[in-house]
Amino acid sequence: MALFGRDSIVMAHQLLPFQPHVAASTLEVLASLQATERDDFRDAEPGKILHELRRGELTILGDQPHSPYYGGHDTTSLFLILLDEYERWTGDSELVHSLEQPARAALRWIEEEGDLDDDGFLEYSRRSPEGLDNQGWKDSDNSMLFADGTRAASPIAACEVQTYAYDAFRRVSRLAREIWGDAELADRLLDRAETLRERFEEAFWSDERGHYVLALDGEKRQVDALTSNIGHVLWSGIASAERAQVIVEKLLSPELSSGWGIRTMSSADAGYNPLEYHNGTVWPHDTALVAEGMRRYGFHEEASRVALALLEAAEAFDGRLPELLGGFHLAGSGALVEYDGASRPQSFAAGAPLMALRTLLGLDAEGGTLRVEPAVPEPVGRLALRGVLVHGGESTPAESGAAARQASPLRDPPPEAVTNAM
Repeated sequence: MALFGRDSIVMAHQLLPFQPHVAASTLEVLASLQATERDDFRDAEPGKILHELRRGELTILGDQPHSPYYGGHDTTSLFLILLDEYERWTGDSELVHSLEQPARAALRWIEEEGDLDDDGFLEYSRRSPEGLDNQGWKDSDNSMLFADGTRAASPIAACEVQTYAYDAFRRVSRLAREIWGDAELADRLLDRAETLRERFEEAFWSDERGHYVLALDGEKRQVDALTSNIGHVLWSGIASAERAQVIVEKLLSPELSSGWGIRTMSSADAGYNPLEYHNGTVWPHDTALVAEGMRRYGFHEEASRVALALLEAAEAFDGRLPELLGGFHLAGSGALVEYDGASRPQSFAAGAPLMALRTLLGLDAEGGTLRVEPAVPEPVGRLALRGVLVHGGESTPAESGAAARQASPLRDPPPEAVTNAM
């Protein structure tokens, strides 16, 4: 139907242990369509990765900006995250070399145009009259809400947009040092990431609410709703170890966990509605990223519970997960409630169960080898995954038995990151 940058990147990331060639083609296509000039109608600036490409009549006539449209403030960082993760699994340094200039252009956009007021955070505010008001993954017009249900005014610095940039800085630092031979860039990016981490902890943590907030609004006020976005903070690795424990507890609370997955918004907040697109529903890809975030910080059992719930939801949909589903609690009717109009199939919903398998088996590609630390709940029984390729070679089978257990380090953890997974 259409090429979406964010969806394609997330889906390609989900497929890496299974079909890594999808990531290669995704990276190449998105790089070929990278913005090269400023275009307000398309919310474009040089280096930015597209949000959406369409070939319909209104786009061809110039009435719509999707030729392509660049109103996604997280997609450029995600592009860099995928590039690094792809190289970790495949060892394909040739592709990383071929995409060095697009990657550097993406990095420049993050550090310059993406930060509207030079405060070190990435803010979005649409310029196109036909563009999106919200340009994070929750891109509906009412997705940025305070806990009392009030809408936040732009420009908005969404929490996950900052965390993706942090992750991108650290990952590109590795590529610069190990593949591009640019130690100066590598060191500068590590410093930039650490500065962002420190400022994020200060600006996005709410002592009153006890969690990372959804965003900062145009006046730098904390948009204090409790949402699934805090799980993306874990996935990126930016959270402190002490706060990670609190965030995992919040994610597993009845307010956020439906039993089928993680709700996009807490049921205790005023904006919550179990059938509101981004304010109470469950998105499979979102839940899968949350589970991976938990695993990253060493919460293996908790991560596996979330991953297993996602697989059970897939089974209830005959193995074909929709884009999103109702946020009603499992303890109610016990039945899943479909969201009317949800795409099915949809790319990163279809890939979510594969990421859930990665979480259950604790798979990571490190130094050209497969790292395995399974945490499979007992009721599942024995689980094995064979034929996984790392750097082009078949790796030792990943199994849920104790013999397959290996220590799996956190990937490039922040200085005070959790160490119980080391």
